[in-house]
Amino acid sequence: MSLDAEAVARLSERVETAQTCARAIRKLTDDHPGMTVADAYRVQTALRRSYERRGQRVVGWKAGLTSRPKMIQMGVDKPGVGFLTEAMARPEGSAITVSDLIHPRVECELAFVTKAELSGKVSRAEVMAATDYVQPALEIIDSRFTGFKFDLESVLADNSSSARFVLGGRPRRPEALDLRTIGVVMEIDGEIVALGASAEVLGHPAEAVAMLVGVLHDMGETLPAGSLVLSGAITQAVPVKVGNCVAARFFEMGSVGARFVA
Repeated sequence: MSLDAEAVARLSERVETAQTCARAIRKLTDDHPGMTVADAYRVQTALRRSYERRGQRVVGWKAGLTSRPKMIQMGVDKPGVGFLTEAMARPEGSAITVSDLIHPRVECELAFVTKAELSGKVSRAEVMAATDYVQPALEIIDSRFTGFKFDLESVLADNSSSARFVLGGRPRRPEALDLRTIGVVMEIDGEIVALGASAEVLGHPAEAVAMLVGVLHDMGETLPAGSLVLSGAITQAVPVKVGNCVAARFFEMGSVGARFVA
């Protein structure tokens, strides 16, 4: 690790200001070129603790970098993770304020809600057994870096670009579906902008959850029962702007949508 405690605290404050004020900042490695992935997660943890001190409850986690080509491109063998707070949640069909964000993009994901704790090295089967239900989700990600320039360490420190999420559709028992073959269509203002299938997420979304639990273990964390996990992007992340209405239709699971306002 290259960052001392003072640098971690300073970078956490910088990221928090960017997130709460929708103010773009330079990527963190511009000032700390030796920053490691472990350092990035220390900054993310400090950020999480700050939000918790201000009364925001962590409701779960999200996985990123969950396609094999993207992992190879970024030089990692595990997904990136970020935490989710109740303040990030928006109701299905609600208005999401664009001025609160910097570079908003939307992607379709499968959300898992757990009924048992998961910790350490777990298998796909163990994830499935610990899952109460799965549900369609939209994740709104937001890179907080100037010029939309970023790298892995800066993104992880920025809580993996987490910003907002919307749950909708029909919750389903995981054993009632083949989670490899959930087809998804995303539309913006009635026009199809992205297509995908859930196998895009490491071949099976539960594999992404298993890998996320392993990353949490490395951070000294577990995934408690009752946690929400966004398992990673089924579609590419599509930019959105004021006036857009987004709808995602999941095969055999219904749809989830949101609109974007000033």
